[in-house]
Amino acid sequence: MHRLVGLLITPLLATAPVPAPPAPSPSPITWSVAPSGPAGPDGRTALDYKLDPGATLTDHVVVTNHSRRTLTLRVYATDAFTTPEGGFDLLPADRAPAGAGAWLTPERETVVLPSASRVVVPVTVAVPANATPGDHVGGVVASLTGSATGPDGSAVAVDHRVGTRVHLRVTGALRPELSLRDARVERHVPWNPLRLPTLTATVTVANTGNVRLAGAASVRTPGSVFAGPGLPQVLPGGEVRATVRTGGVWPLFRVPVEIAVAPVAVDGQPLDPRPAPAVVRTAVWLVPWSQLAVLGALLLLTTAALLARRRRRRRLAAALAAAERRGRDLALSSPKESNP
Repeated sequence: MHRLVGLLITPLLATAPVPAPPAPSPSPITWSVAPSGPAGPDGRTALDYKLDPGATLTDHVVVTNHSRRTLTLRVYATDAFTTPEGGFDLLPADRAPAGAGAWLTPERETVVLPSASRVVVPVTVAVPANATPGDHVGGVVASLTGSATGPDGSAVAVDHRVGTRVHLRVTGALRPELSLRDARVERHVPWNPLRLPTLTATVTVANTGNVRLAGAASVRTPGSVFAGPGLPQVLPGGEVRATVRTGGVWPLFRVPVEIAVAPVAVDGQPLDPRPAPAVVRTAVWLVPWSQLAVLGALLLLTTAALLARRRRRRRLAAALAAAERRGRDLALSSPKESNP
């Protein structure tokens, strides 16, 4: 009987489908761009220059393929800008640069890199004779154009970019300057009378000068100063939105509020003389409703207690007066004793 069962099971096992091995996941496509000397990477984190108008020089970047496949990359330079969130970004490939990106020319527009290889690309820097003083920021990019499926199912070109930053300072008069606009103050008034209101102040910080700047934001109210988080680097012409949340603020009805952002040097660049903070002033209504309600309740209770005490005194005085009258009446109405 056991042999029969074995004979019946064996064909079933032989005909059962065998799962196919999982398809290998595609290897990631990665590459990098970094500052370089003629022979290879030199440890710099960015291409930093301080040049006179009309100056030229030759520098290098190294493009490295970290993938397991050959990559064909386009190499070019473009301008940088500050995103509304305070990030660092580069112009899209279809927009022509007008600043630092237009002054840098890679020697090779296209590089073909086998797996795990690298190539050093010379870059010519030519500052126009009429270049304005200050910081001009861009990047040298190696891009790989691919395709993706859009929401409607059509093919969409996608530009994958990796780059290294370019910080080019043109000599001349430097003007570190921040300005503020669109200040708003939001109130948060608790119903708990033991807690003070708080404020959330937001303001747009614009770099209206000609050097890269970070910032330190703060809010001042009567008797208190509240520091906000440090602002990221803002490029000349860029702007970010800053937010400062305060601690408890005394609800003094019409409360003056001062929002200030002090310029902060970037990458150790000196600011001499140190520029004055950018300041905007406003005011908010902070009516202490909960505290007034408690005070009103206390006044009502105190008034009620005083009135009750006064009524008790009046009743006591009236009772004493009545007792005194009754005593006098009894004394007058009682017969007098005659002498013998």
